[in-house]
Amino acid sequence: MPNANNAAIVEISQTANKFRSSIVLQYENKYIDVKSILGLFTTLLTSSKYDLHVHGPDAEEAKQAMAEVFEKHGLSINSIQE
Repeated sequence: MPNANNAAIVEISQTANKFRSSIVLQYENKYIDVKSILGLFTTLLTSSKYDLHVHGPDAEEAKQAMAEVFEKHGLSINSIQE
């Protein structure tokens, strides 16, 4: 399975870091802190589907921004409404 490209990973992480909310991707039984470029590099695969968990004061804006950046790079996420 191909890893997501570097530009996608950097942009996803930079976008996540604009928000105070905790933003975590769940993939099978793994949880990835989206603010961690290293975490994304080792786990973000283009062909997988991820669940996005966002908690915090700006969660709605963060969810929207993350959905846009993932879609822009052709990655599939499912935003979880807690």
